[in-house]
Amino acid sequence: MVGTGRMGAAMTARLCGAGHDVTVFNRTRSRAAEVAAHTGATVAETVREAAQHADVVFVSLADDTAVRAVYAGLVSGLREGAVVLETSTVHPDTVRALAPDVEARSASLLDTPVSGSVPLVERGELTAMVGGSADALAAARPVLAAIASRVFHLGPLGTGATMKLSVNAVVHALNQALAEALVLAEKAGVDRALAYEVFAESAIAAPFVHYKRDAFVRPDEAVVGFSLDLVAKDLELIHALAQRVGARMDQLAATRQVVGQAVADGYGRRDLSAIAELLRLG
Repeated sequence: MVGTGRMGAAMTARLCGAGHDVTVFNRTRSRAAEVAAHTGATVAETVREAAQHADVVFVSLADDTAVRAVYAGLVSGLREGAVVLETSTVHPDTVRALAPDVEARSASLLDTPVSGSVPLVERGELTAMVGGSADALAAARPVLAAIASRVFHLGPLGTGATMKLSVNAVVHALNQALAEALVLAEKAGVDRALAYEVFAESAIAAPFVHYKRDAFVRPDEAVVGFSLDLVAKDLELIHALAQRVGARMDQLAATRQVVGQAVADGYGRRDLSAIAELLRLG
């Protein structure tokens, strides 16, 4: 497991709990050591070392820059037949550009981003969106099954990353709409918790609405599940992809504007639900 942030740490715990031998690497070693202490994983000193003994390598990093930075060392440690599952949310072109170096080691790269929160990781109920070789997916599927109950093979390399950006376009638009509607109800005199209860029992009651309830209803206690800095990163990737393929995305433009304001106003490290806090201020 390369990267032991919120998702990487949760995936490590789930994989260890399923009986897999897991080696972890994180650029901040203390974070990897903390995860290893709680899960029984082994800590690698370098990313090359982490890859050397692995049949399946998960990569879970924050952005394209971080992903590109680790691959030289990662690739040098890959064993023949290994499968790299790139679970980070990155541009499809980033994954495609990394593939030749992986394949030169007689290994395979799949873009395998996932949809779902940490609690879904803990229950093994993520949705995985996979692009790349069907044979490589078949080889990795028994390990991937520990964290994902639904696995979609979408086509060639890059289609998994494309689908993740498409999913996140909806997530971020829903977050914006939910924040706006909740603040509208509040400002018009409806109790916040009661308004949210109605949302959760209405036609808009998507899973996102349910698992973000506490963050929206009690913002002072909100745990950062998805920071606005990362939302802003996603929105730029989605915009870049839309520009390249000529897709009109009017909602995306509005969401980018509000999230950009939130980050500029110092909300970047807060949970994405903090958009409601920004809107309460007018």
